[in-house]
Amino acid sequence: MSPYQTGEPELDKLIRELVSEAGGGKNSDLVQEMITTALKLLRDDANRGDVKLANAALKEMRYPFRVFSSFKDVRKVSIFGSARTPASSPDYKMAAEFAAIMTRDRNWMVITGAGPGIMEAGNEGAGSERSFGVNIRLPFEADANPHVLPDRLLNFKYFFTRKLIFVKESHAFALFPGGFGTMDEAFEALTLIQTGKSQMAPVVLIESEGTGYWETWEQFVREDLLGNGMITIHDLDLYTHAHDVTEAADAICDFYGNYDSQRYVDGKLVLRMQRGPDEVLVRDLNAEYGDIVVSGKIERIPPTEAEVADEDAPGLDRIRFEFDRRHFGRLRQLINQLNTL
Repeated sequence: MSPYQTGEPELDKLIRELVSEAGGGKNSDLVQEMITTALKLLRDDANRGDVKLANAALKEMRYPFRVFSSFKDVRKVSIFGSARTPASSPDYKMAAEFAAIMTRDRNWMVITGAGPGIMEAGNEGAGSERSFGVNIRLPFEADANPHVLPDRLLNFKYFFTRKLIFVKESHAFALFPGGFGTMDEAFEALTLIQTGKSQMAPVVLIESEGTGYWETWEQFVREDLLGNGMITIHDLDLYTHAHDVTEAADAICDFYGNYDSQRYVDGKLVLRMQRGPDEVLVRDLNAEYGDIVVSGKIERIPPTEAEVADEDAPGLDRIRFEFDRRHFGRLRQLINQLNTL
């Protein structure tokens, strides 16, 4: 692939020298490309509004990257739900209790939208030291709740940059009853997982007993989406429905009971885990999940050269296969089976 440059040797040289003068480092090539993109916007005589959008989006992403980098080794659950849920609601109390269990008992951290309602319950239950707030600037919900520390509060102008941070930094998603925003987050999380545009992660729908909120949602999903062939039966395995906060916490933590992470290397999917399958189980996995293997077979392997070079979980066991990148519900079933180890 040809290098991404301006096409003017002298200008490209100046860009390289500028990046080197600014400190260089392992990401010099990518920073050079970002500068090149900015300069191409000048050449394109792009609309000022478009340039302002690109500029704001890049700035909005940089600071959160830095904040979360200090906690990259701690798993985090994003909690979504209505900003209008009062503190007297059973769902508010459940959200606070769930956050407390995840942080106090399971050693996770919590991310919310930093607002009132369910978001405030999540931050309150987690405590300020285990909380992040990813706030969207809205005229009617401008202030963050008081349970988020100033250096853990991230403010966004755009929903799309905010959503990117939620997805990038979250290892699980917990959704309580809410409005359009909650529906948006629920379907977006499931869509990104179902299409492989994000890492596989547990999605848990939580509500107090007798509410009927997620039951109604599930009825729609089963009767209208599944019933009309718009999703497959295996896609239903991409989420869990719970009425108990301990059950919800278990559903999330059990997903990481053995499984750790995934990565594509040379077009093949590598699943990393604490304890890999023995030869007998590998044979059984090939027999049971051959429908999602494009060619070859599921095999246990040592860390690949790319993973070793990146120091990417070299101490974990792993399996590899050529995944069809389509049936992610079946992939979730495979991960569930690996977690029985």
